[in-house]
Amino acid sequence: MSEICTTCGLPKELCVCGTIAKENLEIRISTEKRRFGKICTVIKGIEADNIDVKELAKVLKNKLACGGTFSKNEIELQGHHVKKAYDILMEQGFPPSSIKVR
Repeated sequence: MSEICTTCGLPKELCVCGTIAKENLEIRISTEKRRFGKICTVIKGIEADNIDVKELAKVLKNKLACGGTFSKNEIELQGHHVKKAYDILMEQGFPPSSIKVR
């Protein structure tokens, strides 16, 4: 017998909690100028219980071939990666309506 999700009550194979959580987010992607004139891409607004933000940061860093960190519920990537990060977030299942680019 399969396990049942405690949030939605569906079997784990049919659980939609992660999808619903991704639709209700308001993710903001922007760039900031840091020390010595370096550009940093910052992704804010990913604060859901069903989303592993550290794993998402790892995927972004691997696909963009850059360094970065996860701290204070935001992902920081070294370099100007706004468009590419937007595309990768859409690949990961985040709807375009929840992602705002500044």
